[in-house]
Amino acid sequence: MKSGLLVLSMVACLSGCAMNPVSGKQDFVMMSESDEIALGKKSDIEVRKEYGVYDSPLLQDYVDKVGQRLAKNSHRPGLQYHFTVVDSPEVNAFALPGGYIYITRGILPYLDSEAELAAVLGHEIGHVTARHAVKQYTAATAAGIGVQIASIFVPEINTQAGYNLVNVTGSALLSGYGREHELEADRLGSAYLAKTGYDPHAMMDVLSILKEQEQFDIAQAKLEHREPRGYHGLFASHPDSDTRLQQVVGEASKLQAASHPVEGRRIYLEHINGIIFGDSPSQGVVRNNEFLHEKLDIAIQFPENWTIKNSPKQLVATNGDAVMSLSLVDAFQGNPSDYLLHRFGRGELTSFRSSGLEGALLFVSEKSAAGAIKMGDKLYVVRAAAKSSIAFSDARPGIEKTLHSFHPLTDIEKRLARGLRISVRKANPGDTYEAYASKSPLGKNALGYLRLLNHAYPDGEPHPGDAVKLVE
Repeated sequence: MKSGLLVLSMVACLSGCAMNPVSGKQDFVMMSESDEIALGKKSDIEVRKEYGVYDSPLLQDYVDKVGQRLAKNSHRPGLQYHFTVVDSPEVNAFALPGGYIYITRGILPYLDSEAELAAVLGHEIGHVTARHAVKQYTAATAAGIGVQIASIFVPEINTQAGYNLVNVTGSALLSGYGREHELEADRLGSAYLAKTGYDPHAMMDVLSILKEQEQFDIAQAKLEHREPRGYHGLFASHPDSDTRLQQVVGEASKLQAASHPVEGRRIYLEHINGIIFGDSPSQGVVRNNEFLHEKLDIAIQFPENWTIKNSPKQLVATNGDAVMSLSLVDAFQGNPSDYLLHRFGRGELTSFRSSGLEGALLFVSEKSAAGAIKMGDKLYVVRAAAKSSIAFSDARPGIEKTLHSFHPLTDIEKRLARGLRISVRKANPGDTYEAYASKSPLGKNALGYLRLLNHAYPDGEPHPGDAVKLVE
């Protein structure tokens, strides 16, 4: 115990001290405001490179205006804020130090009004005003300094057991900050909503959306024989949705809302009408486990029971025991067989032609393989591996079939490769989500997705005259 106190005291002595804009109290931090802004500006370049900026000036301007109004009513109104819609299908929003705030296009279709958009942005502004990122940085830095000091002054800690103890303590500290910060950001965001003329209860509506998505994912996980993606466990970085709902309900009820709070449903739906839903055509789309890329003019079919994850950097498919990835070699000269032998070494090599394209498949070991197909001056490379030789043997037919399925887009596939978009329509008498789902390109999960998009999960139905969000 004395050794731990010694380390904490030394860390505190090495820390800087600054007033917290929210609490007005002194915080131990290791980053000045100018450093915070500089870090945010530098990181912004990487975020834009990783995600891309969604190509809609009107939507970008709308989101920025909503965010700027909230920021003026925050605890740091003099900070220059930057609000950006990033081109990602993920349901997410996040903030960098110094006022750089991002919201994914993936979350926007699930929101139902300007007030809910403001709630998401207000939450992220809360992270910035309370300098949560700076506190996280300080905690991580302090933990590192603590290990270094402890290893000098407390020799007993310079062991594997000692390092494990420090790592667990540091992880718990950072995780604790995460839960505390999320709740504080909810409270601050609700206050900024009230000050800007929105109903602070919109924060609860957003949390309800996240809760519904969690329930939907639990149901899908059972059908797909996987673990739910929700946060859980001692080191979860966010509190569970029920806890957040209960605490935010209590805080929001104390806030004085405007006599006629802004909802802004009509103007919000106008701005998201036509927004891309799911995969971006610029990065390629997945339809019934077939990857389609309009610009590259390619299609490749993966096995039905494999899960596909598409990112700007590469396409990855897995069945839990085996994995395949697709990558591109540009401006390629030569033939696929020579490339595979040069890149991966000797093995069982076969050449083939599929859809008029030259290809080759190399089995490198009993647990891995690589394939390549040449199309024009581009070479598409498929790498495959499995946890064991048995798993690879089971996956081998699917791997071979996937490689041989590679082909230029057909006319029908070209239309599918243009991606899906949100379409806002007026519900007619007798309309049901089941009827919408039967005509939806979303496939077997269409009914659940359409109800989630329209705040009607799990069993709600549209009312005649209501504006409903469909996917076309």
